[in-house]
Amino acid sequence: MPDNRPTLLFVHGAWHGSWCWDEVTTLLSDQGWRIRLIDLPTVHAAGKELLGMQDDADAVAAAIDEIVGPVTVIAHSYGGVPTTQGATDPRVRHIVYIAAFALDEGESLLAAVGGEAPDWWHVNGPVVTAGDDDQPPQHLFYGDVDADVADASAARLLPQSVRAFTEPLTQVAWRDRPTTYILTEQDAIFPIPAQEALSARAGSRVARLNASHSPFLSQPDAVAEIIAAAASGA
Repeated sequence: MPDNRPTLLFVHGAWHGSWCWDEVTTLLSDQGWRIRLIDLPTVHAAGKELLGMQDDADAVAAAIDEIVGPVTVIAHSYGGVPTTQGATDPRVRHIVYIAAFALDEGESLLAAVGGEAPDWWHVNGPVVTAGDDDQPPQHLFYGDVDADVADASAARLLPQSVRAFTEPLTQVAWRDRPTTYILTEQDAIFPIPAQEALSARAGSRVARLNASHSPFLSQPDAVAEIIAAAASGA
């Protein structure tokens, strides 16, 4: 693999973990791409109840700092928030947002969804969980994913710090580097008009997939192809 090809850093969304990228990263690794994965502190760290978006952004920045050479960051959903805040290193050559919150300075995720938690967020003190019997995660996140995979993925979701959703951005990585925005057209939780508005300001290139909120599970080949093209500058 040419030395100038970037390392691919993957940032998962709310309630999830680096496990969600397994199919896509296997495809890309087989193509010779270097892969780096992180688990965000507001989901996975001990004492996560006290942590916020900046802690996740610091984790993104630390992962980038450990990588030798150029980097392409791939962020899903909430992962777009700490990526936008933390991926400001000049070695970050490209950001791929997948149905992600590519927010601007002063914005938080909670503000971006209207200032009130959606009815499928369940706040329990300092943490929040996703879905319930009426609106299961299988419907919210994995509408076009194989049922067995959707069930297994839903079982791995964890509570997340509420602070992650309320802290506003203070810096914006997408403003001065190329980006790709992947819109998910069958998304049950992220309306297409909202995705289109974000992609209009944070999408140098825009791709559309007829997929649910988690295309890395339902259409890994298509997602891997878009990421490889973005990271290659194609």
